[in-house]
Amino acid sequence: MALTIDFLDEKGLLTESVITNLDSLLKFAANKLDFNSDAEVSVSFVDNNEIQELNKQYRNKDYATDVLSFPLEDDIDEIAVITGPEVAIGDIIISVEKAKEQAEEYNHTLERELGFLILHGFLHLIGYDHETEDDEKIMFSLQKEILEEYGLHRG
Repeated sequence: MALTIDFLDEKGLLTESVITNLDSLLKFAANKLDFNSDAEVSVSFVDNNEIQELNKQYRNKDYATDVLSFPLEDDIDEIAVITGPEVAIGDIIISVEKAKEQAEEYNHTLERELGFLILHGFLHLIGYDHETEDDEKIMFSLQKEILEEYGLHRG
C-alpha cells in the first residue's frame, strides 16, 4: 500500500528537486501516521491571484491564503479500510507566492514553508483540523514533530 502524489505546477513555480522533496515528506508523514491506504493526493502550486479566486469561490473569503485543502471523503475511516485500486482522498492547493512571503517573514527557507503547508493540507485531508484549541494543539504539534524528524527545521 502506498500514497501516490500527483503534482501540478503549470507555471513552473518550483524546481523538480523541491517537488521531489515534498513528495518524500508526504510519504514520510503517511508512514509515520500509519496511513497505509492506497491513496492518491493531488497537489497544485499556484500564485496569489489563483488561490484568492479559489478561496473566494469555495470559502467566501476574498483574499489570498497560503494553502487550501479539499477532502473528497468526509469520513477518513472509510478511506482506511479501502482495498483495491487507489482512492483519491483530495486536493491540496498551495500559493507559492504566499509561501515565499511567509518564509521571509518567519525567517526560514522556502522549502521549510512549503513543507509546512503541504503537510498541513495533508493532515486536513486525513481528518485533522484546528477548529478547537485542543484540536489545534494536536495538529500543530504533530506538524512540528513530523517536520523536525524529517529535517525541515524552523528558522
